[in-house]
Amino acid sequence: MFENLQERLERSFKILRGEGKITEINISATLKDIRRALLDADVSFRVAKDFCDKVKEKAMGQNVLTAVKPQQMMVKIVHDELTDFMGGQSQEIRVKGTPGIVLVAGLNGSGKTTFAAKLAHYLKSKKGMKVLLAACDTFRPAAIEQLQVLGAQIDVPVYTEEGVKDNIAIARRAITKARAEGYSVVIIDTAGRLAVDQELMDEISALRKAVQPTESLFVVDAMTGQDAVETAKIFNERLDFDGVVLTKMDGDTRGGAALSIKYVTGKPIKFISSGEKVETLDVFHPERIADRILGMGDVVSLVEKAQEQFDEKQARETRKKLAKNQFGLMDFYNQIQQIKKMGNIKDLAGMLPGVGKLIKDVDINNDQAFKGIEAIIMSMTPEERDNPQIINGSRRKRIAEGSGTKVAEVNRLLKQFEGTRSMMKSAVTGNLAQRLAGMRR
Repeated sequence: MFENLQERLERSFKILRGEGKITEINISATLKDIRRALLDADVSFRVAKDFCDKVKEKAMGQNVLTAVKPQQMMVKIVHDELTDFMGGQSQEIRVKGTPGIVLVAGLNGSGKTTFAAKLAHYLKSKKGMKVLLAACDTFRPAAIEQLQVLGAQIDVPVYTEEGVKDNIAIARRAITKARAEGYSVVIIDTAGRLAVDQELMDEISALRKAVQPTESLFVVDAMTGQDAVETAKIFNERLDFDGVVLTKMDGDTRGGAALSIKYVTGKPIKFISSGEKVETLDVFHPERIADRILGMGDVVSLVEKAQEQFDEKQARETRKKLAKNQFGLMDFYNQIQQIKKMGNIKDLAGMLPGVGKLIKDVDINNDQAFKGIEAIIMSMTPEERDNPQIINGSRRKRIAEGSGTKVAEVNRLLKQFEGTRSMMKSAVTGNLAQRLAGMRR
């Protein structure tokens, strides 16, 4: 996401490198390049022009401090303007009432049903809500079955009525059930529709009017770029939705929709979604996205993902084992499994400033990243995992053969494990600063 835009903007800022101050001439050259970068990212011409006009207005009005280079000042101005164009700050989903009602609408194939399940998982796991999914897509044959499968995965019930085509009646009865059984929220999954289909647009408008949702969300495929923005604009005129969800952000998207949609519709992006797994739903934070676009990483989101996935009880047990020098290779293996749950390794690396750029051309996924390590550890006996120091030459040869690796790889893992264990123990016992100082010497 945003890789090409990030590279283009970096090139644009280089125009100011070595300049003593921001002038009408050098700012015009920089902004011309920035405008091209935005257009290449599938941002509409009007939005790109308005963006550059605002940046120029701010840049020409700035007194560049002697401690700040023009290039650095320009990066800050562009960062602030990107953040502002994308909404300024994150907007939480509003779930009010007993129950709260969330209406999910969008085009055919935009990922509405998958998003409905992801949202159910998000509200259940992170907000502690009792969620009911309502299957109101009566047009697509497999939609109800798909929602039921996803609902079973996250242990959330799905309200359906076999053979009934009246989605307003289904939605109303789902809400009645939710109210009677103490559900916190009902998420209504609707049929996909084209903005040019007047009959279907009338239907979704009637459904919205009938159920009076506390939150209506428009789901759009980010890969459609500028078309996504125009579609959102048309839907907003009919539905007056509360927020936008960008799906398929892991695809070959250039970022145009994320940069334009709030500016054009006036409605905030509330969530971004990537992949098929129900955990891959994130609240949209404009400032963090601006950080990523400008290659600054997103450490805050990385820490949040880690906090979500790492089990507190297991962390306490790990600390005890480290303090007693009982942290073994099986514990190391379990830590790897926790890391894998956080998401794609390449995406996680992109949240660290500068690291994403270093590995952007590396074809890597979680299975590849840890496959050899996992195979080596699982080829050991329980005793060897608990006491790696007993692994002598003959044992290393046996482990290598059993894991389909080389003895050198086994040696490297054992060496890395000892270093990791030592560093983790130092962090637990409070000696990390001393050890790092010793390493620097």
